[in-house]
Amino acid sequence: MTKLELEGSSVTDPTLYRSLAGALQYLTFTRPDLSYAVQQLCLYMHDPQEPHLNAIKCVLRYLRGTIDLELQLFQSTTSQLIAYCDADWAGYPATRRSTFEYCVFLGDNLLTWSSKRQDTLSRSSVEAEYRRVANDVAETSWIRNLLRELQTPLFTATLVYCDNVSVVYMSSNPVQHQRTKHIEIDIHFVCDKVAACHVRVLHVPSRFQYADIFTKGLS
Repeated sequence: MTKLELEGSSVTDPTLYRSLAGALQYLTFTRPDLSYAVQQLCLYMHDPQEPHLNAIKCVLRYLRGTIDLELQLFQSTTSQLIAYCDADWAGYPATRRSTFEYCVFLGDNLLTWSSKRQDTLSRSSVEAEYRRVANDVAETSWIRNLLRELQTPLFTATLVYCDNVSVVYMSSNPVQHQRTKHIEIDIHFVCDKVAACHVRVLHVPSRFQYADIFTKGLS
């Protein structure tokens, strides 16, 4: 599924569209491969048009062909918490807001994931990626606290992988620049976690970026 068209005739039954989109949202709890497509479809709940309904039908056909896919959990030899994060900068043409994506693994098991449109505009890809990293660090900090409450604390730093070299550099070198001073709270938050050895922000080549699946439509 490619970028959805912005123009077309309104659907005859918008309630049906909203019902189908809502049902697909529930499926994303166990089908991370649907996250990006469903996130895009839900952008048009207020005024769905024929191209959007056709896209929902494409997703339903994809589901019918992949109905045997399921989320699997494995016994893991490691308790390492690993996160992958990515951002589709200015990807939504109507507002030029970015889409944030992340997935978190505990050992070999996919624990949590998300594909969500950014609430505010990012003026550069670095800004969009760094906001995503900060949100990812916050999410993994919550997971670490939850595991500690469950009497299974983690003793190694969380690994956060990002494919933007500038973001990785900024996470350990909190030098303010003219173009980044408006996100300094996010910068200091991440740097504090890095300094406390709770998090390590590392670079990953784009071809190994698992979060990339949440920036692409279904094919």
